[in-house]
Parts: sequence; structure tokens; C-alpha cells
Amino acid sequence: MLFSELYGAYYNCMADILRIALDHAPSREEIQTVIATRGFAESGIEIARALREEDYKLIRKDGTTPIRKDPQMPLTDLQKRWLKAITLDPRFALFGETIEGLEDVEPLFRPEDISVFDKYGDGDPYENPEYRRSFSIVLQAIREGKTLDISTVSGKGHQSRILFRPDFIEYSEKDDKFRAVGVQHRKGPRTVNIQRIRSVSFSDMVIKGPVQKYKSEREVVFELLDIRNALERVMLHFAHFEKETEHISRKMYRVRLRYDKDDETELLIRILSFGPMIRVTEPEDFVELLKDRIRRQNSLLNGK
Repeated sequence: MLFSELYGAYYNCMADILRIALDHAPSREEIQTVIATRGFAESGIEIARALREEDYKLIRKDGTTPIRKDPQMPLTDLQKRWLKAITLDPRFALFGETIEGLEDVEPLFRPEDISVFDKYGDGDPYENPEYRRSFSIVLQAIREGKTLDISTVSGKGHQSRILFRPDFIEYSEKDDKFRAVGVQHRKGPRTVNIQRIRSVSFSDMVIKGPVQKYKSEREVVFELLDIRNALERVMLHFAHFEKETEHISRKMYRVRLRYDKDDETELLIRILSFGPMIRVTEPEDFVELLKDRIRRQNSLLNGK
């Protein structure tokens, strides 16, 4: 972890407490408030004790501090190089953010240094000016709660025009695509692939109703055999899915995972990538989808 070792929770807690101490002797309540906000569950015990016993030599018993200036936490060269590498990702520019002071920094890695072998090759055209304009307008509409007049084209070339209030943007790592999720006028919940937007503008129409929240519509349950670090890899591979994990025997776990219908194909591929270490138990229709995909893959391999 590039940031946690040098400037983790304890450092941030102490920096905030020292800023108070530069102005006045911090009360016990003020210290506990900072710790509860910045620290972990056990931080209140450790930091409070260390301050009382002057282990850190930063705050005296009377609440004064030998520190004369506001605590500063400059970035290390490694952190700057990592941040510079992130700014080179074409997706970073979509959000209109900049990081100052990295002009002469050598990036830790470049986009061309990364080769992803299990991602579709028709991802969104992040550097296309029209795509970036559409993304920017959708993002502004989300931040300001506005409605958009959108013209889209389907995968089969069918064009449609909708009034749409985007509520948030989601990203599919497997598809390498961004989608806007929100509410369509008179239709209800709707998902729009930003790549399929052909024209977009703001509308005076007000679409009422609660803001759409990300809600996983479907659920799959599978048993996991923890060999060759399978459990760790599954937790990492499915990190962005809502899930519950239960230990059922020495090396066997049951995982209950919730997902959105749009992610079903991606989820099928990921589960199959674990081979015999994962056995899907329910629902039956998901099991049938797995069987059908395996049959089609087998037919392709055998030339049938």
C-alpha cells in the first residue's frame, strides 16, 4: 500500500490533534472525537494511552506541544509517481480532475505497460471528443440533478430519443464501459450506455421520484474450495459485488453474491475462470446458463 504505511490512520489522528494543540490544550472529548473520526475501532485505546503517557513526545501532560508549525505531510516520490501514473489513464480525464505539482514526475508505470487478457476489446472510446463531451454532460447532470434529452443508437442500429435523469455512473471492468443509471420520463428506471449516446443536451423537464440507488437485482450462491489461494482470489476478483461468505468446513466456503442483470455475462465468465474450485448451487437458472455456456465453448473447441 503506497499511502497507508507512511500516512495511515494514526498519523492523521495525531496531525489533527496537534493542530488543536497549537491553538489550545485539547480536551479529552476533542481527542476522542478526532480518534473516532480518523481512527479504527481500537485506535481510541492505543492513541489515548500513548498521549497520556507521553509515548509520542508530541503533547505534554499540560496539553501543550513542542511542535511550532502546523503538521505537514508532503508526498513521497513513490506516491507522486503512482499519482502521475493514474493521471495518464484516459478514464481519469473524463472526470475533469487535475493533480498539481506532478509536471516533472516520472510515472510509476504507463498505460501501455499493462496488458489485460480477459477484457473485451470494444471498450468505450475514452479519448474521442464526442464521447468525452457526452460523459461531461452526463456527469454535470448527476451533480446538479438535471434531466437530459438524449438520442441513442442500439447495437442493431435502432435510434431512440428519451428524457432521462441520470443518478449515478457505473463502470464494467470486463466490458470496459461506463453506463449512466437513472430514471426515464414515464418509463421508470433506465440504464444508458454512454458510448451509445449520439446527442445529448439539458432539458427543462423535471423528472420526479427518488434518486435511483445501486440495487443488485439477482443472486447466485456457490461453494468454494480454498486451494491455491482460491478464497483470496475470489474476494479480490469479486470485490465490487455485494456478498456474504460462510465457512462451512475446513477448506470449503459458501458465498452468496448479489449482482445486476447487466453484469450477468461478466459474472458467468469470472465464475468459470475458477474451474472446479467453484460449484454453483443456486439458482437453477444460473446453473443452466453455466451449462449452456460450457456446451457452446465445447462445440467451438471441437469445431461443431
